[in-house]
Amino acid sequence: MAKLEPNIELEAAAFRRLLAHLDERKDVQNIELMILADFCRNCLSKWYKAAGEERGIDIDYEEARELVYGMPYSEWKEKYQQPATPEQLARFNEIEAAKKKAD
Repeated sequence: MAKLEPNIELEAAAFRRLLAHLDERKDVQNIELMILADFCRNCLSKWYKAAGEERGIDIDYEEARELVYGMPYSEWKEKYQQPATPEQLARFNEIEAAKKKAD
């Protein structure tokens, strides 16, 4: 099997597919993503902004969020974000505490 070389076009297509998948799964809350995968839509927005800055491109965080969420974050939050349950918050805090302890 041939080793895959980095390919910006394929990587960009995969990123667009990830965004489309997250858009199709608005029911999946950011806190659930953080608990399961240690990243969320906001993380993707921050990574996008950082990638731009590394390349000398000034990207506004809210614009990056709009790209990831497919709409202004405030609108997405109003329409789709549910309050975190006590169980979700407890699990998230456990994970964060374990990460700090590991540092």
